[in-house]
Amino acid sequence: MSVRHPHRALRIAAGVELATLVVMLANLATAHLPALSSLVGPTHGCAYLFTVVAVARTPRRTPPTIALSLLPGIGGCLALRRLTRPGKGRNAPAVDPPTARPA
Repeated sequence: MSVRHPHRALRIAAGVELATLVVMLANLATAHLPALSSLVGPTHGCAYLFTVVAVARTPRRTPPTIALSLLPGIGGCLALRRLTRPGKGRNAPAVDPPTARPA
């Protein structure tokens, strides 16, 4: 994992989790193709588990952030949003560091 993008894997997993849930629900509401269900279901499950574990291993985690990650579909995105907010979570600085603006 790179220092510039510490949550890159979590961002990808949360997106995959949400997308696969949407595909599964759309398939259930329309054609209900068994082949699609057998492909997307395990993919969603793996992305969900990866998201929960990635949030639990993040140093800035808090109990509410971990609880958010347990929500299927949108939980990973909500947890990621909470983790990337400045000044929130464990080991976060009390004041945001100043950012340099290009001249």
